[in-house]
Parts: sequence; structure tokens; C-alpha cells
Amino acid sequence: MLSKFDDFPIHQTSEPLMVPNTSDRNFYNRTWFNGYAPDGSFYFGIGIAIYPHRGIMDCAFSVVRPNEPQYCFFGSRKIPRDLSKTIVGPFELEISSPMRSAKVSLKSNISGLSCELMFDAKTQPIQEARQVLWSGARRVMDATRFAQFGQWTGEIKTPKGKIQVFPYDAIGTKDRSWGVRNVGEPEFGGAPKQPGGICFIWAPLVWKDHVSHAIFFDDKDGQPIVREGLEAPLYEVETLSKKIHEDILTKFAASHSIEFDENTRWAKRAEISLTNLDGDIKTISLEPRLRFMMKGLGYGHPEWKQGVWKGNLEIGHDCFELDKLDPLSPENLHIQQVVGANDVKNQWFDGICATMKYRIDNPEKDSRFIDINYKALILDPQGSLQEIAAHCDFKIGDKYSQSISNYLDHHPKGKHGTHQYNLEQFGLCDDELKSIFKEYKEKYSL
Repeated sequence: MLSKFDDFPIHQTSEPLMVPNTSDRNFYNRTWFNGYAPDGSFYFGIGIAIYPHRGIMDCAFSVVRPNEPQYCFFGSRKIPRDLSKTIVGPFELEISSPMRSAKVSLKSNISGLSCELMFDAKTQPIQEARQVLWSGARRVMDATRFAQFGQWTGEIKTPKGKIQVFPYDAIGTKDRSWGVRNVGEPEFGGAPKQPGGICFIWAPLVWKDHVSHAIFFDDKDGQPIVREGLEAPLYEVETLSKKIHEDILTKFAASHSIEFDENTRWAKRAEISLTNLDGDIKTISLEPRLRFMMKGLGYGHPEWKQGVWKGNLEIGHDCFELDKLDPLSPENLHIQQVVGANDVKNQWFDGICATMKYRIDNPEKDSRFIDINYKALILDPQGSLQEIAAHCDFKIGDKYSQSISNYLDHHPKGKHGTHQYNLEQFGLCDDELKSIFKEYKEKYSL
């Protein structure tokens, strides 16, 4: 099975490059993308894969917007001889420049979905830790993955209308993986096996000048297999060519906590903690904004599951309303969520610095601000409110003043118990805070 790639000196075994290093029928090679608006106004997912020992190439494209159904396109074909031609019916992925840019095209079809999209990388490719899962003495998963962050440009058409995709408002992640994992129809025969399971949390986050990535891969008992955190610089597309060979990657130990929506495995909120070599902890809080069902890309889809033989060339479609899905149905467990992410420490620091800078740069507007000491507010809430009102040339009348007094009398501090907090649970320490907020403390004699 020779191919044009065998003309290059890149072989790693004695076999031609088209021959996988294992005869496991679940060997796969997959390219996957997501793209989304940070405010959660849209999300789309793209996937295409080959399964050499199953003789299949399949693909999917799916889009969701708030208060609309999630629309899905699926395609499957017999695997082509030239694997660089990643085309399935109306769908095509073109690698314009390896690890730099890619074009995704979906022509008009029965799903009502179509697109012309260009992905441009803004980070170096980031290799994740190898993921291996065992069933007895057999590897049922053994995969390598790299992620790459970037931006999108183009247009998407859905049955509900167009989505204009602009690079300043459409970020995303490219995910390339290959190896062995459970795909297609299950194997039959042999002794019965206990059902398995995993918990997989994949958290690529885009910040102003860098990206962070956290990967958690646990077995069915919650025992960690892979847990890692990563950070890398975020570049402009135009300058990436000068930086792509630089290996500027910071690694962290990673942990997480998740609060789930009631009676689901969908996150209501979460926190990720990244610990560097010096023991400093960065805590990131996550608040979901939009949910995307991964079955829309074939993950567990009852009809268009990945790696299932559909014929020489078949296409299909689906759509579903997210609020009508059974959250505990196995096909609905695997999701992605657009989230708002906040670095707890830097969120306060950036806000305070921005406010102080504005006041310094605009002294004529400084009178619009009033500074209230927190301890004074707690000791004398009524007096602090009067001070705020006076600053705004507003008088709190006797009626409202009495209402405030009545409320305070009936809601004394500690009536419903007290909350106990400490700096450590937020990854902070006293000396660090004194250093970060030094100028602020000096200005207000704190």
C-alpha cells in the first residue's frame, strides 16, 4: 500500500506509511475543530476521521445557537486510496498549511447546513499526554492528541439563517488525534465483560495574551489516568510563522471541582486549579453560557455513530431541541460548553488597576467616584449609604431611612450563620496579595 508520502524520509517502521502499526480494528485518525463566540451566541463543531481497518471515512458538522435547535450534518463513505483527499460528499477539509491554516467547506445538502470557513492558528501545536485505557490485559484506548488554538473567518448557513463568522469574534480549537479507541459497532463473542466508563474533562481556554489547557482523564472509579495543565503564548496570525518552532510551554499540576445541574452530568459551574513548580496555585472559575451536544458530531449518536459502515457514500442529518433531551440518556452525556472563565486573583487585580488608571488619566472625572471603606460599611451601613447619597446629591428621606433601619434590625449579621473563607482555598497567600495590591493599599492607607 504505497502512497505519495512514502517518497519522503519520514518512516518510523519498516512498513509503508499507509500501514498502521497495529491491526486493532478500532485504529483511527481524526481531525476535529470547534468554533464559538465567547459570549455564547453560537458554537459549531467539525470532525472527519478515517478507520483503516474498518474501511471507512466519516465526517460531521453541527451548529447550535441559544433558543434554537442544534442542527447536524453527517457523511460517511468507503475509505479512499489517497487519504490526503479528505472529502465526503458535499464536505471537504483542506489543510492549506500544516499546523497553520485549514479550510472547511460544506456545500448545500439535505441538512440545510452549509459553510465556507477558514481556520488560522494562533498558537504552537500543543501535545497532550498520551491517553491509555486498559480492559484486563488489552489496551482499549491508546491515543495521542495535540491541540492548537486559533480564529475563524467565513459564513455558516443554517435552516434558521446565516451566521457571519469574524476572526475577532470567533475563536476555536483544532484537535488532532490518532491511535486506538472504541468506535463503530461493538465487538461480540468471548466471555462477558464488566461495563467500563471514563470521566474526560477537556478545558481549552483563551485569554488576552495566552491560552491555558487542562486535561483530566479518569477511569470508571475516578482514579486519575491523566491530569495536566498547560499554558502557551497566544500570537497574532501574521507573526505565528516566526514563533511556531518555539517550544514555550509551561506545565502545571491540575485539579478540578464541578457542580452539576441537578439529575444530570452537565456542569452548572466548575473550578480548575493549576499549580506550578513553586507551588503557586492559579484558580480559574468557569460559568457555562451555551451547551453543545457532542452526539451532533457522531459521539454516541444512535444512527450516525463514528466508525459505523453506512455504505459507499451516504449523508444524513438530525436536529434536536436541547431543553427536551433526556440528560441521563447515554447519548446525551457527552457535551461541550462555551464558558466564561475568570482567573480569581487577576480578575480583581485587573479591575482595580483599570479603575485606578482611569481615575489618574481622567482627573476631571474623579469626582464621579466615591471610596467607601469596607469595614466602615459593615460597622455602619446606614452611615455609608448616607455618605453615598450625599455624594450623588441625593437625600434619603426619613421614610426610606427607617425602612433601612428596620431591615438591618431584622437581618442582623450572622442571623443565618457565617461563611468561613481563607486565602488558600482560592490559591492566594497574604504576602502575594500585599505585593499585588501595594499601590492600592498605599493610596487608601489600608
